Amino acid sequence: MISVAMISMNEEKAVAGVIGDIRSALKGRNHEIVIVDSSRDSTPQIAERLGARVLRQFPPQGYGRAMARVLKESHGDVVVTMDCDGTYPAGQIASIADMVLKGECDLVNASRLARRPSAMPWANYFANWLFAVTGRLFVGVKSTDLHSGMRAYSRELIERVDVDPNGPALPVELLLKPALMGFRIREIFIPYGERIGETTLHRWSSTVWTFRRIFRLAMTRMTLVPNQKLETRN
Repeated sequence: MISVAMISMNEEKAVAGVIGDIRSALKGRNHEIVIVDSSRDSTPQIAERLGARVLRQFPPQGYGRAMARVLKESHGDVVVTMDCDGTYPAGQIASIADMVLKGECDLVNASRLARRPSAMPWANYFANWLFAVTGRLFVGVKSTDLHSGMRAYSRELIERVDVDPNGPALPVELLLKPALMGFRIREIFIPYGERIGETTLHRWSSTVWTFRRIFRLAMTRMTLVPNQKLETRN
């Protein structure tokens, strides 16, 4: 089974369309949609009406705790994460899930950054470039997008990799630590769209936590299995 896992906060303008796109992309496939929701608006009611399994986390406990929970609560053999705001292409879900299900890799990182997306401000693009360079220099993992919200994770990886759920920037650790532990990682490029609704990103705290996670892993990398190289495919 394929699990599509998302976290949401006040996404009532986007959630119905995103769930509809997921259903279309996985038509005929055994799948579930799981959402950890911390909204004050009608997002959870809309999602439940459309058949998603909604886990309320209110008051909000932060991005990291919500993401860690949705991964653990998903039941699929592969878990595909994406955002609930319309920025990621649901049409890619089946293809990246199948890479894991067929045993080609343990994690697929769907990078937004083959080039700067028109939907991404220059400041964000530069920050993501800097994060990727820092990760490569200090941790030894080559990736173009440490913060991608669209990935496919194997069940084994989710169960074996312990991460710190406290604070933002958990996707950074969810990519770098599995690489250091020897899991097979593949990177592909995807289009990245305009966000529906207002962003909930806290740029400063996310930046601080990104470097914190990178440098913490850099200090402990010698205790882990040597990292695998990422394969990049267009």
